Amino acid sequence: MHPQGPRKSRAELGQILKKKHSKGSFGQKLKTRVIKRNTNPIWNEELTLSVEDPALPVRVEVYDKDTFSLDDPMGNAEFDIRPFVEAVRMNLQGIPNGTVITKVAPSRQNCLADESAVYWSDGKVIQDLVLRLKDVERGEVELQLQWVSIPGAGGLLSI
Repeated sequence: MHPQGPRKSRAELGQILKKKHSKGSFGQKLKTRVIKRNTNPIWNEELTLSVEDPALPVRVEVYDKDTFSLDDPMGNAEFDIRPFVEAVRMNLQGIPNGTVITKVAPSRQNCLADESAVYWSDGKVIQDLVLRLKDVERGEVELQLQWVSIPGAGGLLSI
């Protein structure tokens, strides 16, 4: 955790959240608000991204907002949502709060900076991720994923 506080965006998965300009592998693009004059912004925003194919990675792109020129790319990261979706598909009712369902280790195949736990909290499956940005000297983005069922969307059975 950063000394200034949590640097999390909360991804509601069925739906997922991202930073600044984010583009899911499904062609969906979401944006957070711009935080001015801050080298360590904390968004604390909830964004929702429909999950059409959990086999596709989710891509997060971070930009520096410019007023009179094109925005500067500050890095990007991708992550696999399959472990999270697999946990959501389990029948987990009645398990104790804080139970870790699975863990995803950092590797050369993902952008995780730290081990990522998928756990049960208040009747929901949650995953906390710290993503190391690529194509930049250094930088990390923290996300929290949470599944949200959308009425009429078909849910997990349709994906």
